[in-house]
Amino acid sequence: MAKKLESLQEIKSATTTKAEISVTRKANKDKLGRSYATGKRKDAVARVWIMPGKGNITVNDKNIDTYFARPVLKMIINQPFEITNRVNEFDVVCTVKGGGLSGQAGAIKHGISKALNEYEPELRSVLKQAGFLTRDDRVVERKKYGKAKARRSYQFSKR
Repeated sequence: MAKKLESLQEIKSATTTKAEISVTRKANKDKLGRSYATGKRKDAVARVWIMPGKGNITVNDKNIDTYFARPVLKMIINQPFEITNRVNEFDVVCTVKGGGLSGQAGAIKHGISKALNEYEPELRSVLKQAGFLTRDDRVVERKKYGKAKARRSYQFSKR
């Protein structure tokens, strides 16, 4: 028969909280010590590998400075490292296809965030709170017949 709980302290010690039950995630690394993830944004798809290093980022076999000339795009790519205080701790190698430069930078950011989550599962809450693990599913609206673009009508002539 179960022991009767009488005091508030006994009840608190008998119950388990959600934090105590939390599942401990295991880091997912390959035999070379890398973590892999796929990031997507608009029509761009990025395959990203992160490994411990000095902070070098390589995109399609080119340095980040030559591939992304605009500083805003480099800032977007580095956001996951800045928010997790991991600047210059990981080397990133990625291949990206499709879309334009802005979509490719967003795809790399998404891939880096997912790869960081695979490498260090403790960072999940920080990345999730910042919204970096969520895929931005906004895409270009298709053109409709009878319209100049997706919603733009042709100019109306009264006479």
